[in-house]
Amino acid sequence: MDFIAGAIGGGLSTAVGYPLDTVKVRIQTEKHYKGFWHCVQETYRTEKVWGFYKGVSASVLAVSVVSSVSFGTYKNFLCTICKLRYGAADAKPSKLDVSLAGGAAGAVRVVLTNPSEVAKVRMQTQRNPHPSTTSQPVSKPKYLGSLHCLKVITKEEGFAGLYKGCSALLCRDCSASAVYFLSYTSLCDWLTPAERSKPSFLVVLLSGGFAGVLAWGLGTPMDVLKSRMQIAESDQHKYKGLIHCARESVRKEGPKVLFKGLGLNCARAFPVNMVVFVTYEAVLRFADHYTNKK
Repeated sequence: MDFIAGAIGGGLSTAVGYPLDTVKVRIQTEKHYKGFWHCVQETYRTEKVWGFYKGVSASVLAVSVVSSVSFGTYKNFLCTICKLRYGAADAKPSKLDVSLAGGAAGAVRVVLTNPSEVAKVRMQTQRNPHPSTTSQPVSKPKYLGSLHCLKVITKEEGFAGLYKGCSALLCRDCSASAVYFLSYTSLCDWLTPAERSKPSFLVVLLSGGFAGVLAWGLGTPMDVLKSRMQIAESDQHKYKGLIHCARESVRKEGPKVLFKGLGLNCARAFPVNMVVFVTYEAVLRFADHYTNKK
């Protein structure tokens, strides 16, 4: 049920946060935007509402699968740790146990998410004006959709092209996932009265939202580098690896470049992760209730 609940929560959360994710990626990878509102206005002016949802189909499918694997891996890894350390899978885990299980879930995510992240970033940074915004004939975009994008990348860049930015994503997801699950469980424990066995849905909403904000606050520098390494190569973007990307980005734009999109990441993370955790908990509780009833 952890796998199923994670899948449903992940899919719903993507629909909530995708427009802000598109704006974030464009701000992180392109220098000509003056800020959040300028990026929103330019995207809408040239591409209308669809411009904010480029690559959303692959992202919803990928996030559903990844969220399923993430929550399932976390729960099973945590049960295994508890069984090894305390002799019982349902024993109360320590904060270190939760962090290790969260980090493991983040590492497993990378194998599945990197190809979809590459396709998402390529689709989000692709420019193809909406027909109503120009009198000139609109040229055919390079990528016709998420699946077509993956196919083109594989053909032009090989299988390795699907795993561009993998090192940055691994650093981002392992650390952020450890903080994510640790902060969620800690906040739930802190906000739940001793007489209650489970947190209320209000506590779940608040804990999930703040856990997302903390995780993305930590993960933003690696998120910037990941996005830059994954976009199509051009004269401005030819990075040999994670260290080279970080060095070149800081040299040209200063240390603040590593925190581009920080505000957007945190603003998006709160509602998105509220949805993730409240859906996850609701599905698990519904399943428990239905099972006990039978």
